[in-house]
Amino acid sequence: MNIVTEKRLKDRSNSKCEISGNDENLVAYLVEPKTEDIPENYILITQKLKEQIENANTTNPNDWRGLSDSMWNENQAVQIVSWRMLNRLKNTDALEMMYLDQDALEWAKATGEADDDEDEDKVIHKDSNGNVLLDGDSVVLIKDLDVKGANFIAKRGAAVHNIKLVWDNANHIEGRVENQHIVILTQYVKKTK
Repeated sequence: MNIVTEKRLKDRSNSKCEISGNDENLVAYLVEPKTEDIPENYILITQKLKEQIENANTTNPNDWRGLSDSMWNENQAVQIVSWRMLNRLKNTDALEMMYLDQDALEWAKATGEADDDEDEDKVIHKDSNGNVLLDGDSVVLIKDLDVKGANFIAKRGAAVHNIKLVWDNANHIEGRVENQHIVILTQYVKKTK
């Protein structure tokens, strides 16, 4: 990296890691597959995070808490690294909020971090009839459910609007019944149109 690029990168980031905000052990990281020696292709990052980017087996989710801020960074290289790491960490909520134009998305996917084979492992929520459930759907209960810890019974036929999927468990959704936020088993609900 040339001195001018390095200076501009430090100026842009206020000499702080553009992911975590730390100011120690900083290195410039060229965001692949870019090769041109310009600040727009680099991010300033801690050595520890750079090593985790380069070796997925060493990824520690706690070290990446800054992604919720860095995903909104105005510099595209920072957005690309944020997208790749959110994808690696399977943070689908943050990924759904993030917007990358087509060129940026192609850059983000260029390293195979978002391999389409991942869809095989994707958690799919289905109701009692096998219909796929999505965040925001409405369902009705098909059975009376004793709600543990809330001392009431959610009655059969009760509508649950704007459900939230439990991202790591295909059998659970969340929703409000009688003003209580509860977890519901998908086998006891039917999607409404």
